Amino acid sequence: MDRRAFLTDSIGVAAAALPAHVRPLSPTGATGAVGTTHLLELRAGLRSLFHLDDAYGGGDVRSLAARHLRRVRRVINTGRYPETIGRQLQLLSGEIAEHCAWLCYDADDQDNARRFWGEALTTATMLRDPNLEILVFSSMSLQACHEGRPRDGLDLARAAQERATRLGSPVLQSLIAAREARALSLMADSVSAKGRMVDAMKLVDGHGRGRPAPEWSAFHGPAELGYSQGALYTELGHHEAATGFLRAALAHQEANYGRNRALYRITLAKSLVDAGEVDEGAAHAVGSLEHLEEVESGRVLRRLNDVATALGAIDAASARGAAEELTEYAEARGAA
Repeated sequence: MDRRAFLTDSIGVAAAALPAHVRPLSPTGATGAVGTTHLLELRAGLRSLFHLDDAYGGGDVRSLAARHLRRVRRVINTGRYPETIGRQLQLLSGEIAEHCAWLCYDADDQDNARRFWGEALTTATMLRDPNLEILVFSSMSLQACHEGRPRDGLDLARAAQERATRLGSPVLQSLIAAREARALSLMADSVSAKGRMVDAMKLVDGHGRGRPAPEWSAFHGPAELGYSQGALYTELGHHEAATGFLRAALAHQEANYGRNRALYRITLAKSLVDAGEVDEGAAHAVGSLEHLEEVESGRVLRRLNDVATALGAIDAASARGAAEELTEYAEARGAA
């Protein structure tokens, strides 16, 4: 089945299940009463978007998320509901806006990612909701690092960490500590970066104590920590050490995280090439294409192009062959 058609069908069933009596009833857009059941159905739509993103990446899912955000905002502006439901609808709209931003970030559409994060942060500030603030700041930290602004990335991660510490969720604090480590490694502060990564590992060991982690952080576990450690050592130039962590990350990654499996394997390929293991790196690079068949992620495709460039600069038959295959694949995807 065509991936785009499948995604449209999936979100149409899972995220657009808004009962008829709260849909627009007239050209004026007036709707009926909105209650807890409707709120839960709309929140189930966001949960479905999380799952689709994990499996397929942000490229095709972002338009579906934007559609769901418009749906929730329409209910906010045309529905009838008590104040308690209204606050939850506003919070949900902020969470969906944040996820729209994340999907745009993953699709490498950074301008729209910034716009949606701005909308989400406005909602978080209006509602004085620290959970949404943490989510926005920690996500914006990743974007800042991606764009070569590690100092901004560190400041944003620390703002998220300050709020997460007050909430007392060890898993959430671990996730943000790993993002602090990422920013520090990009700033070439190896001592501080390694220290924060150690903190991230220790905090995960404290899972079960304190407040439970939010649903959006479910991906953070052994696989993600292994990837974060591998990325840290890559940035510090310790490519051989990085490959060990990246192998572990790939081994621990659950099958339903299709986008991350593709990202991890391509990153491992690049680290192997940088470590001088050209044949194995070339094999992993070509092997990663099987993970990409169902994935639409600008971040992943950019990483694929980086690997193709690195392989193309090496005078070895395995490297040249892999570089040609990767380039042909990337060109075909671009033309699709």
